[in-house]
Amino acid sequence: MMPPGPGQSTQGPILPALYAGPRLQSFRNHLPWPLIHMRKPTVIVLLCCVVALALYVGLRERHGTVKTAGVAPVPVRVISAARQDVPRTLSGLGTVQSLHSVTIRPQVDGVLLKLWVKEGQMVKQGEMLASIDDRSIRAALDQAKAQLSQSQAQLDVATLDLKRYRTLSQDNGVSRQQLDQQQALFNQLQATVLGNQAAIAAAQVQLSYTQIRSPVTGRVGIRSVDEGNVLRVSDAVGLFSVTRISPIAVEFSLPQATLPILQGLVQSTERTPVRAYADTDTSSASTSLLDVGLLTLIDNQVSSTTGTVRVKAEFDNAAQHLWPGQLVNVQLQTGVLRQVLAVPPRVVQRGIEQAFVYRLEGDHVVSVPVKVVYRAGNLEVIEGVDEGDTLISDGQSRLKPGARVQVTREEALPDASDSAGQQP
Repeated sequence: MMPPGPGQSTQGPILPALYAGPRLQSFRNHLPWPLIHMRKPTVIVLLCCVVALALYVGLRERHGTVKTAGVAPVPVRVISAARQDVPRTLSGLGTVQSLHSVTIRPQVDGVLLKLWVKEGQMVKQGEMLASIDDRSIRAALDQAKAQLSQSQAQLDVATLDLKRYRTLSQDNGVSRQQLDQQQALFNQLQATVLGNQAAIAAAQVQLSYTQIRSPVTGRVGIRSVDEGNVLRVSDAVGLFSVTRISPIAVEFSLPQATLPILQGLVQSTERTPVRAYADTDTSSASTSLLDVGLLTLIDNQVSSTTGTVRVKAEFDNAAQHLWPGQLVNVQLQTGVLRQVLAVPPRVVQRGIEQAFVYRLEGDHVVSVPVKVVYRAGNLEVIEGVDEGDTLISDGQSRLKPGARVQVTREEALPDASDSAGQQP
């Protein structure tokens, strides 16, 4: 045993009773020298700290083991993969156009006496729209009728004289010159009568212009002239417009690469359905279908500036959801994928190398790589899973392969009948 160093206590061991005996003496010889010479209270405190530290470490390890073994399952929603027919479609932004729209303008000058229709009213073809003061035109018509009567009376007299002259000329009762003069007078009066009749017809046409009737069945627009104003043929602004609402057309453009498909659809015996949506984002849940129409024609040339071809479709628009000038998203069905596996887009996760889905097996999930072969507005056609597989549709952000899950809801598969699609 080494002697105490400078500053150390020269007293003997503080625990002689603890080390009395051969075995204890041997144990005492292996203890560090500072511990042997510590005072009894210090040793007790030190031993208590060691015991407390050992208990703390043991409890912490036990708590961590229990926590790891009892991880709560992740709540998820699931959906069952099923086969269905998915339409293949082309999409484009279109403009609604009326098949017939007319701006009502006066064809004669006069005071607007009365408007027979209201703004926004539906009118039929031939229905009275407005009346213009016709007194001056009626006076001109009466004058033309009077001139016709006068000319007709003169023509009757000339006709009788011509008959007499012809009879007398056979017996040389009148000269040939007198007969020719009477014939010329008769022809002149005939022309005058025809001119008077034409003047009457013209006045009647002018008179008909004072009664403005609708040339088309449609909806009356906002008027720009009130009753009492003087209307002139030279006015740049008309009274209002009448626009045909039903049926109605939608014109849209598609890339020139789709021209062979469009030509095949137009030449097909079956009419191609076209859907018009109010929202340009057809993948949105708020998208609303306005109407379903039919493809009617494609333009006779491709635009050299945009590389697109114009296409037109016609809609019945019975509910009048389509409005002239409205922008709509148009979906043109080009075919159908028969009995393919389709799931909502949120089911498919995008990894660094490829897409994958989480499939439920018991109460755990596994990662399954898939291939997206076609994208629709509310569905994606995939390969890599089987029909009937239960796939995770919500809650994937907290998942990893092998994680335990708890199904909170099983969702129904969306219908693909109104999906807009595109090739990935």
